[in-house]
Amino acid sequence: MRRIFKRAAWILGGVMLAGSIAWVAARPAEPDAFYLPPSAVPQQPGALLRQEPFDRKVPPGSVAWRILYSTLGMDGHPAVASAIVMMARTAPAGPRPVIAYAHGTTGVMPGCAPSLSRNPFENVPALPELLRRGWIYVATDYVGQGVAGPHPYLIGEGEGRSVLDSIRALHQMEEVHASDRVVVWGHSQGGNAALWTGILSATYAPEISIAGVAALAPATNLPALVDVDQYTVVGRMLSSMILRAYSDVYPDVEFNAYSSGWKRLVARDMSARCLFVPEALTSVAESVAAGRTIYNVAGPISGALGRRLAENTPDRPIRQPLLIAQGLTDDLVLPEIQSQFVSRRCAAGQSLEYRRYAGRTHISMIAGDSPLLGDLLAWTKDRLSGVPVSDGCRDILH
Repeated sequence: MRRIFKRAAWILGGVMLAGSIAWVAARPAEPDAFYLPPSAVPQQPGALLRQEPFDRKVPPGSVAWRILYSTLGMDGHPAVASAIVMMARTAPAGPRPVIAYAHGTTGVMPGCAPSLSRNPFENVPALPELLRRGWIYVATDYVGQGVAGPHPYLIGEGEGRSVLDSIRALHQMEEVHASDRVVVWGHSQGGNAALWTGILSATYAPEISIAGVAALAPATNLPALVDVDQYTVVGRMLSSMILRAYSDVYPDVEFNAYSSGWKRLVARDMSARCLFVPEALTSVAESVAAGRTIYNVAGPISGALGRRLAENTPDRPIRQPLLIAQGLTDDLVLPEIQSQFVSRRCAAGQSLEYRRYAGRTHISMIAGDSPLLGDLLAWTKDRLSGVPVSDGCRDILH
């Protein structure tokens, strides 16, 4: 028995040593001077503060910028966020419709913004088709991923404000002739953000005309998802980010009340790293070393954390046409949990279209060969064209 414990300690020590050796290379990229906020941030959210051309991995025939804009932090004070704006160089005359994209999990620290990554458009569904149709792409980095945080990871109001204020800022760009018609897309964390964008739009930004909300594999029932995912390798990495973000934003959530000892050290280290490869490989090793869960003091759905997760479940009415898409072999956002959420919203009177895709995982559902892409583009075209939707819920299995 003693040999077994010795070997286990040796393996754990090796993993932790490998992590410490890779520590410098695995830290988030240092945001450059573009992301430094001005000395005085405007009180008005959605003000365009700065812009410059952006060319990293931009598709041929397109032009892009990164922008800095004001928004409202979770503390109610002015904050700053960044975003990427992109459009085709040539398009039909007249104002162009807008697709506001909310990205999935990349991390919770400055440096984890897609606008800072090597592949800023990784896992963006139907991007070439979007541009060919003459639509404008604006994708927020949220608060706290380029500019200093805290980042509102799976915190609905913070995410939704970042999306809505990116749309406001976009309309102030002289180079971009954007129309008032906007459709919001979001995947995973961004699906949660897209739903909250729809929830908040009427009160936070009533002047923005959102024609539809498409949430792809959205994180919806947060307590249920976090409770299940904590036992998976990726789930433990995401759990560390949730614990850091929620303890940074909410005074009643304490990191140490949920994780202690060496597991807390591992969790804090994982949470300080982005999900970009190869940086995320160190987090994978630490997640394996952490064992079953990082929550070794209290479970994630207990106490203040559990209450705050429930608060950020997008269980409120959305006035715009709503599409929810789900892969049926998704092992991160589980199909049964998604279907329960949809059933609950439908029972509450929410009209929506629920599309389920057999054989599609969390990522393959938005891959280039996925049938979702054609459905998403057609649905979006109808929303931008003002095609009416029927009341009630439609469940479509592909």
